[in-house]
Amino acid sequence: MNNTLFLNNRFFYCVSVVATFFVIGFFAPFFFELSKMLLFMLLILTFIDVFILYQTKKGIKIDRNLPERLSNGDENKISISIKNEYPFVTHLSLIEELPYQFQKRNFIFDQDLQKKEEKTIHYDVRPTERGVYSFGCVNVYANSSLKLATKKYVLGEEKELKCYPSFLKLREFNIKAFNSAAASYGSKKVRRIGNSLEFEQIKEYVSGDDIRTVNWKATAKRNHFMVNQYVEEKSQSVYTIIDKGRAMQMQFNGLSLLDYAVNATLAISNIILRKQDKAGMLSFSTKLEDWVVAERRSSQMSLISEALHNIKTNFSEPDFSTLYSVVKRKITHRSLLILFTNFETIDGLNRQLPYLRALAKNHLVLVVFFKNTELDTMIDVKAATIQEVYDSIIAEKFMYEKKRIVNELKKYGIQSVLTKPEDLTGNSINKYLELKSRGLF
Repeated sequence: MNNTLFLNNRFFYCVSVVATFFVIGFFAPFFFELSKMLLFMLLILTFIDVFILYQTKKGIKIDRNLPERLSNGDENKISISIKNEYPFVTHLSLIEELPYQFQKRNFIFDQDLQKKEEKTIHYDVRPTERGVYSFGCVNVYANSSLKLATKKYVLGEEKELKCYPSFLKLREFNIKAFNSAAASYGSKKVRRIGNSLEFEQIKEYVSGDDIRTVNWKATAKRNHFMVNQYVEEKSQSVYTIIDKGRAMQMQFNGLSLLDYAVNATLAISNIILRKQDKAGMLSFSTKLEDWVVAERRSSQMSLISEALHNIKTNFSEPDFSTLYSVVKRKITHRSLLILFTNFETIDGLNRQLPYLRALAKNHLVLVVFFKNTELDTMIDVKAATIQEVYDSIIAEKFMYEKKRIVNELKKYGIQSVLTKPEDLTGNSINKYLELKSRGLF
């Protein structure tokens, strides 16, 4: 703990007044005597102020509560508990040394604490990029009621926190995905088509059971209706594939498309494992990286989280041919491949479509790409000038291109999700649950 003494502006204002009286005292002796008396009083009060601030060695105590790690794109709660050990009312200014990524240099809290009083300050930080965030110390400036001098405390410890993909919302998505009142995430209902092929048991028929599942041999033996019960097929492999190309660096609401994809991958991997399927992931640009083999072990989420934490882009064009060749060689059984990428035009899709079609021969491919929400704004605004008319027409053209991409993928049996960046996680989970309920993989 470092202590530093500062003289406040109030002290220098008082010195200025005394100096003015000294000047006037050259012409009026009364003011000269008055200025000497005022200077003496100022020095005495300043001495008293410094004395009472330093009389208590540890006049201010703080306890800063930082999380073990930060969740990217979410509001992370931080609290600072302050206790006044002085025997008088203390005026405090706290300056928190936030990591440089937040670009805040005047993060100040002003507090008045009664003697022996304790307060807790809460604030939120929202990181928008993964990596290491270094928190500095907390600088506390303490003043007595005289406010002639300030004692500075440097409290707390420097601490580095890793920022991981969004994990704070995992519980929220778990609740929605496993809500017994709905068959899917969110408000969209998914009609279950047929039954899974995985047999579980034979049980007695009860009202509401599908009559098509009656087991006639068991019925004849028991002399009352018996039905076959099926459950969703388990232990199916699901790989999330993240495109790290330069198109994924587009920013929306402070987060890049790559970060949206990373956050969605963590959330959907958690749902996959909760559904007792095998979750895996990989990323690619000019080569494949961050490979996590699809498994259902207890440490799988930790492995995926660590792999996602390190994903960066090299701003290159993604090489779909490499993706196809490696997937064909390493993923030998039919799996669901969820590809997070972005196509802006139909020409951009056509360049990669042969590789997507080749992947779709052996796997169920789900392509997840993004709406440009800024184009929606341009289309919705009523054009008032020729330039705005041109902008609106171009925006509509790009939106039409996105719809053509969906239709083109559908023509070759490739599933797709066109979503706003902020809705990516929910829509991806919803689509996975839909595909699983329909028994498509």
